[in-house]
Amino acid sequence: MLHPLSRREWLSASACGFGSLAFVGLAAAGTNPLAAKTPHHAPKAKRIIFLFMQGGVSHVDSYDYKPRLETDHGKSIAFDDARAIALMGVRGSSQRVMKPLWKFAQHGQSGKWASDLFPSMNKHLDDLCFLHSMTTEGVAHGPATLFLHCGSTSFVRPSFGSWVQYGLGTANENLPGFVSIAPSQGNGGSRNFGSAFLPAVHQGTPLGFAGGPIDDMTIRNLSAGAAPLGLLRDLHAEQLARTPGDTEREAVVQSFELAARMQKNAPDTLDLSKETKETKALYGIDEKPTDAFGRQCLMARRLAESGVRFIQVTYGDGTANPAWDQHTDIIKHADHAKKVDKPIAGLLEDLKRRGLLEDTLVWWGGEFGRTPYAQNNGTGRDHNPGGFTVWLAGGGVKRGYSHGATDDFGAVAVKDKVHMHDLHATILHQLGLNHEKLTFTHAGRNFRLTDVHGRVVTEVLG
Repeated sequence: MLHPLSRREWLSASACGFGSLAFVGLAAAGTNPLAAKTPHHAPKAKRIIFLFMQGGVSHVDSYDYKPRLETDHGKSIAFDDARAIALMGVRGSSQRVMKPLWKFAQHGQSGKWASDLFPSMNKHLDDLCFLHSMTTEGVAHGPATLFLHCGSTSFVRPSFGSWVQYGLGTANENLPGFVSIAPSQGNGGSRNFGSAFLPAVHQGTPLGFAGGPIDDMTIRNLSAGAAPLGLLRDLHAEQLARTPGDTEREAVVQSFELAARMQKNAPDTLDLSKETKETKALYGIDEKPTDAFGRQCLMARRLAESGVRFIQVTYGDGTANPAWDQHTDIIKHADHAKKVDKPIAGLLEDLKRRGLLEDTLVWWGGEFGRTPYAQNNGTGRDHNPGGFTVWLAGGGVKRGYSHGATDDFGAVAVKDKVHMHDLHATILHQLGLNHEKLTFTHAGRNFRLTDVHGRVVTEVLG
């Protein structure tokens, strides 16, 4: 007498039973899309912490010292203003030069010039690698922010972290491989940590949102306890068997299984109470005005330490205008600097003393810089995509080094220009990924983060 098979038995025994193994088979090497992959070449960095200064820090008020701004302060000089060119095609518009509002001095053994806008970070200048000749696409925040995160100003493209997870997989199957802490809700929003046409499983996991309460910077419902997954596994298995190749459904399956594992592991990783008072003080936690961003930076270190490959940390205040976007009163940079300076310095110090800075690449910067002249003859500065500064630290880049230069005013990059595509290619290279080989076929063509552009800036590599 034949005994009818249960649904679970049938799914396990049938040729289409791949789905029933989703929570076992998908976790096996070669099947799980999140499984660790072999890099293209030996990496110098195992992970990235990207400190996104939303809105664009003024390079001429922080790290790009230009004495000419002092001597020509108040003079009207013709500049090729990026906004005037983009909107009206006008070149050589007359603008009033404005000197930096913070005093510059040389620091450390490298003698690096930096202003006193970031006094705590200035103590670490000998560990930083500056790129002073950055250029990018997009005059407005939305396009430039998307270009920074996704390599495109308008088309829907996978974000940097999604490319990293697609190329390398996860280093810890119990945590997401890509986390975005307090991402901005505007200027691209979720696209800045989205996977676009890559398999949905590679999208980032957001913790809270820019300007939101600290309590929201976590993974929701982690304390709910492990839910019974037997029936869900069977249902998902049956759906996967019916729709093979459905990456969105596979991502849902993966998310349930990952959620179950995270319930046991993520709460401990995100629990800052386990840190010592000394460590919390290093980041400015429980102090004003550094508490919020200090917690974000400490959380980034704990995630990095636990195997998360790409961690975005956004500094933004959640308002309609991005935090560093001072068009009318650049002196407000000081308010934001006080909130991020000590936490970032603390992060660098903490990574270094734990031996993590050697294989962690820290990337600091905004979507563009700011103009060396006053906007509308006022006291603020406009957007400047034609020349600005970012810095890198750890992960195999040179220490105490400055690459490239802008002109005498800091208006445009003139020496050893580094396009945003070049920066992306360089960071991928440090992770062991060749930006020309990291491709995904979609709509009949191969796509990559750097499109058909980009070069590795070997001059900054140690």
